[in-house]
Amino acid sequence: MAEVMSVQRKRIHPHKFLMWVAIGSIIMMFAGLTSAYIVKRSQVNWQMIEIPKLFWFSTLAIILSSVTVQLALKAFRDRNIPRYKQMIIFTAILGAVFLVMQFIGFMQFSKMDIRLIGAGSNASYSFLLAIAGLHALHVLGGVIALTVIGIRAMSSRSKNYSSVPVEVVSTYWHFVDILWIYLFLFFNWMK
Repeated sequence: MAEVMSVQRKRIHPHKFLMWVAIGSIIMMFAGLTSAYIVKRSQVNWQMIEIPKLFWFSTLAIILSSVTVQLALKAFRDRNIPRYKQMIIFTAILGAVFLVMQFIGFMQFSKMDIRLIGAGSNASYSFLLAIAGLHALHVLGGVIALTVIGIRAMSSRSKNYSSVPVEVVSTYWHFVDILWIYLFLFFNWMK
């Protein structure tokens, strides 16, 4: 009996396993997109990309959100539920701030008369929009997940003390943070 329980403890929770499979898939997608970017960069009509300054601030926001989600996970494990609620909501807010700053950053391109898609656009800016836009969709998914677990935490009926949902969301959130840092460095380095 003790041997069976020992084997069961070593197994990864199915939700965590699915999260790692999804992360692997997302990594492959972004590896393909950034590889295509590198290949297309050798074309004659390629333009150098100037990243909006607001992207630096959005990067800071997502890094801070990674800190707050880790603090939320620690608070949950310590059963400090008021602190957990506070940090999870703050993380979701920082995620939303990241998205708003990204949107405003892309709007700055139109003010500079740079077309991201359609007639008069350039592949370099279209790639930037596609890659950063896909990342923003993944961040939006994370913000939704953070909001859902935040609402569950605020619910007086919810008394679930399983850390699995918080761990899964935390892992995902750290991943989108690291992914953005990679993309941000990539776009600044690959000018």
